[in-house]
Amino acid sequence: MNLAHLHTMFRPTSIALVGATEEEGTPGPVLLKNIRESQFIGPILPIHERLTELGGLPVFKNIDTLPTTPDLAILCSEPESLPQYIRALGQRGVAGAVVLGCGFSELLPEDKARIENDMLIASRETGMRLLGPGSMGFLTPRAGVNASLAHCDAQPGRIAFVTQSDALFTTILDWAQSNQLGFSNFISLGDKLDFGFGTVLDYLNADPETRAILLYVEDIKNARHFMSAARAASRSKPVIVLKAGRTEQARKELARIASGPIGLDAVYDAAFRRAGMLRVSDTEALFDSVETLARTKPLKGERLAILVNGLSPGLLTLDRFIEGGGKLAELSDETKAALSDLYGDAPMLNCRADGCVGNPITLSPNAPPERYAQAVKILLKAKGIDALLVMHFPSALADGREIAKAVAKAAKRTRRLVFCSWIGGANADQAQEIFNAAGLPIYATSDKAIRAYLNLIHYRRNQELLVQTPASLPSEFEPDLDAAQRVIATHGTGQLPLAAVLELLRAYRIPIIETRTASTPDEAASIAQELGFPVALKILSPDLACKSRVGGVILDLDSAEAVKAAAKSLPNRVLNEAPHCAIQGYIVQRMGRRPKARELALHVDYDPVFGPYISCGRARVLAPLFPSQSHSPAVALPPLNMALARELVTRAAVLPLDDSRFDISALCLTLCKLSQLLLDLPTLQHIQIDPLCVDDHGVLALDASASLLADFDASDALAIRPYPRELEQLIQIRSGKTLLIRPITPEDEPAHWDFIAKLSAEDLRFRFFGLIQTLPRAEMIRLTQIDYDREMAFIAIDREASETLGVVRGSTSLDNQEMEFAIIIRSDIKRQGLGRILLQKLIDYAAARGCARIIGQTLIDNSAMAALATALGFTVSRNYDDGVFELSRDL
Repeated sequence: MNLAHLHTMFRPTSIALVGATEEEGTPGPVLLKNIRESQFIGPILPIHERLTELGGLPVFKNIDTLPTTPDLAILCSEPESLPQYIRALGQRGVAGAVVLGCGFSELLPEDKARIENDMLIASRETGMRLLGPGSMGFLTPRAGVNASLAHCDAQPGRIAFVTQSDALFTTILDWAQSNQLGFSNFISLGDKLDFGFGTVLDYLNADPETRAILLYVEDIKNARHFMSAARAASRSKPVIVLKAGRTEQARKELARIASGPIGLDAVYDAAFRRAGMLRVSDTEALFDSVETLARTKPLKGERLAILVNGLSPGLLTLDRFIEGGGKLAELSDETKAALSDLYGDAPMLNCRADGCVGNPITLSPNAPPERYAQAVKILLKAKGIDALLVMHFPSALADGREIAKAVAKAAKRTRRLVFCSWIGGANADQAQEIFNAAGLPIYATSDKAIRAYLNLIHYRRNQELLVQTPASLPSEFEPDLDAAQRVIATHGTGQLPLAAVLELLRAYRIPIIETRTASTPDEAASIAQELGFPVALKILSPDLACKSRVGGVILDLDSAEAVKAAAKSLPNRVLNEAPHCAIQGYIVQRMGRRPKARELALHVDYDPVFGPYISCGRARVLAPLFPSQSHSPAVALPPLNMALARELVTRAAVLPLDDSRFDISALCLTLCKLSQLLLDLPTLQHIQIDPLCVDDHGVLALDASASLLADFDASDALAIRPYPRELEQLIQIRSGKTLLIRPITPEDEPAHWDFIAKLSAEDLRFRFFGLIQTLPRAEMIRLTQIDYDREMAFIAIDREASETLGVVRGSTSLDNQEMEFAIIIRSDIKRQGLGRILLQKLIDYAAARGCARIIGQTLIDNSAMAALATALGFTVSRNYDDGVFELSRDL
């Protein structure tokens, strides 16, 4: 995709109105009025077969008669004529068109699908982009463009809003106008026939006028593109999303009106989190959050101190904070002593214990400005506090405005986050202007303040997830891939037999209790004798997700006779509870004595939008024990590494992470193994380990199931591209040393610091086009944590010394037509042929992914790079104005 087309479309200098009329109740008059009143200065070109004049403007019969080629067309005509108009507009060179919803609701589904397909074919033939159909249009206030059916205009600002909803398009615009909120872009996507959220995110990420992005989402069509674009955008600016469909009832309504699959809300939630976005629950939180993110300093930690002039409001705020998962700061003795001095001869009322100062830090209701200022200064100097909430409730003996001035002055130079809540009408109004001028967020209620801070915490955590790009294979284990593939090859499709599932788990080193299957009671007794008593006996049925719920499990059988008797009774017990299940025999297991273990359930399932996902939660057998509690499993998108797996376990909240009774590392590694199993065996559609015992000895699977789908490929369905292990290569340089060339990973960051430190000043100047002393951490994160869908970096590693010796990078344009490269080799390894090998590796990669050319630049005194490029078939030209060689090679 060429972003230039979208830039021209959303910032047009001329607009054509196709099919517009003056008839009341039609879009034409509204569009013309909005375009004119937005102070659009370019030509407006109405097109209609029968009209000669529209609103004082000359009307053109057809597109060929236009005096100039418009940048944007707005289509108001009947659906049947749209494909013809789109083809003609594209052939004329129009960058993009807004397709309104005129007439689409009256069409039969098959006619609508046919027309939309013809529209898409016509746009693809010419490269013209389509917004809609069913779009309300868009506003670009700084460009003076209101190409929409909105009832009012938008003020210029730095926030972009993108929505699928017509109602929210007008509602948010109305709310923003009454609250003096401006926008860089305001876009209605409609039915997303040509492009959707991913493409718009790419455009807004490149837009210098946009500082933050707000989305209202109902469904996603291209999850891989969406995730790639969202991860790229979230690295540079806040992206906040409001998603409908949290409840099953809402999902059903969405499914009724959506053109594609809806997917599970928990998986959407996991996707937003993994992309570094912040999800909020309502429109008010949407704008509160963007204001907070835009006006606050980045959080260094999560520990909050609360300063308030009243005990009861402080306690209510504390409850809200803790219930939301917040972490309260613990005050040191030194800090408590300093705060105690503020009370002087007037200690807190009703204080009956030593150490009256706690958190919330409670001042008297009538505390003067000086006391507030002193408390703020003490807290901002204290260790163990990452953020400070200052609250004030009205008092007849204290001036809220003067207190606000004192707090703003005391917090002026701090690097920590300070935010405020001034409660009460006049009290809040007076403080608003003061805190706005000081750049401190202020909220009308303590609930809003706490919600905003919790959203900051969630955003910070999601940003940490964003920079995780897992390798496809955790270094802690090596699976027996050949054994696993033999299992898959033996079974074409459908549910795997238990024996095959056990083989898969063993191949991936997932511990499972010794398990055998039997067809008859006598065989079950014989197997039990071989395993050794006591044993557990379970019914073998593909139809039972939880055997114990239907009486299909009998434990602690201590003799062959007991096993035989249990086996004879077991089918009847099960069929009484589940009369339609198919019974295939028995499962005999040695009893696993893990009395202190917790039982969990790990699942790999498939979402129709985001593809495979992994969940962690309570074992099914435990669910009836918690009937009044919600214990929905936590969900994450693969691929996983240990850090991402630990985050999943944290959200699952089924084990205390700091309790030595449970081997959390073993659980996280098991999740990574399941993730890898999914990547290696792409026809696996479902895997379940339930229950999985976790204690201080590690993990032990007690039951498992899996199913295959012959024409299913999980690797194609993955929303996030995993580490491309297939690109690893061993090479030999002139000295005879063997090096490993492979894609870079986040785990390479420490070695990359060493690599940069060993480069000469000249090498650094050639690579970064200037003298640099050191790289900021944010830049190193960008260099080592890449999106393999959009860029590639190959590093050369001396495995014996664990050192990085060279790196070549390529960044692909969004239309995949061009890759820009950069290369650097460590000074002491030059003239060994490594630079040529690395650059050829990138050339081959760019050609394999379909790029048309590879380009680069180097300083004009870097003759060695120019010579290498020439030797590899690049055209090398001098650009004396910029002092560089321009390097280009067609692929």
